[in-house]
Amino acid sequence: MIIYSEEKEQRARDVAVVFKNSGIKRPFDDYERIQKMIDNSDVMITAWFDGKMIGVARAITDFSYCCYLSDLAVDKRYQKHGIGTELVKRIQSIVGDECSMVLLSAPGAVEYYPRLGFENSDKAFVIKRKK
Repeated sequence: MIIYSEEKEQRARDVAVVFKNSGIKRPFDDYERIQKMIDNSDVMITAWFDGKMIGVARAITDFSYCCYLSDLAVDKRYQKHGIGTELVKRIQSIVGDECSMVLLSAPGAVEYYPRLGFENSDKAFVIKRKK
């Protein structure tokens, strides 16, 4: 049975393992940076199986107009079981119907997000990180 948690106080090591095992491109070997990512997010939902974190969704939001879904990662061994879908639904439930949700997709996940209700946009712009 999958257990979901809204507890934002999480260990960087657990999140790093999910990032690494999901295939998402994140600095999984930089625990200090991951801890900053956790500490500075507004919403974080985690998925657990047998006491082990297997999924994470992390968002930045104003709870009024816009929510940026900055991370959605599920360990590859647990993908295709609705965990990512449930993580997104729980983020949406917290931020409310007034907020639009935006994200930047990894190339391999472009086909996944429309199944969750996301629409493709050709109006997004990015200044890429230097580090």
